[in-house]
Amino acid sequence: MDRISAPALAAQPPTNRRLALSALGSLGMASLLGCGGGSDTTSTTDTSTGTGTGTGTGTGTGTGTGTGTGTTTTCSVVPEETAGPYPADGSTASNNTYNVLALSGIVRSDIRSSIGSSTQVGGVPLTITITLTNTQASCAPLAGYAIYLWHCTQDGNYSVYTSNNIADNYLRGVQATDASGTVTFTTIVPGCYAGRMPHMHLEVYPSLAAASNARNKVKTTQLAFPTALLSSIYSSNSGYSASVRNLASITFATDNVFSDGTTLEMTTMQANTGGGYAASITISIAA
Repeated sequence: MDRISAPALAAQPPTNRRLALSALGSLGMASLLGCGGGSDTTSTTDTSTGTGTGTGTGTGTGTGTGTGTGTTTTCSVVPEETAGPYPADGSTASNNTYNVLALSGIVRSDIRSSIGSSTQVGGVPLTITITLTNTQASCAPLAGYAIYLWHCTQDGNYSVYTSNNIADNYLRGVQATDASGTVTFTTIVPGCYAGRMPHMHLEVYPSLAAASNARNKVKTTQLAFPTALLSSIYSSNSGYSASVRNLASITFATDNVFSDGTTLEMTTMQANTGGGYAASITISIAA
């Protein structure tokens, strides 16, 4: 099995855990947990109040005006997920301890080729934009953090482990978040291999300097993609023929990572003008 639950959330069933977090956010109950009390949800409200004036002589008259507006921002900590059997992040997995994070050139936005190679893997082009925010600071963007992203090819294979060669490191890369807490990777639409819904893996590190080994990571999670759109993409592109069969054999409900819900891990995705697709997601951590 592929699931790793965060220890702090193990006390209640996974489905109830996410539903409870959502309910707390919508009811404004986070304040009952206290500041810095470890809540998975944070919200902030801005309000303005009106002013009134009045005058009177003998028989008094008065006028008054008032306006008020408010906005609420809520975000929840993205679930902790397994890094899976192919992280290549310096941890021991699949009986090997590969570490692409130590490679010069791993910090890059276009991850379609191995470092130093001009040969790109096949697949439908995809740009994915990830924004990182802080549940402990009114959902403010987290700048200067590092995100390590990796995923499988159109036919469901992972670099490094497929060839047992760390020089084959396509579809893996690291970037630092900008002032808006955002990174954008240029890659391909991931395939669907047997037993898992299509997904991408990511790890969050507190800085680029720290993004050198898995022991420094502060969050591991996975990203999901809209099933209907992926099914259409797979059916229209011959390189994804195996993905057509595999996707037809699984659902989010039977996936061993996403079966407790995808609300905080589901990307939005649409076609772009260049013949490819663009996906985006905002995820939050307690920093």
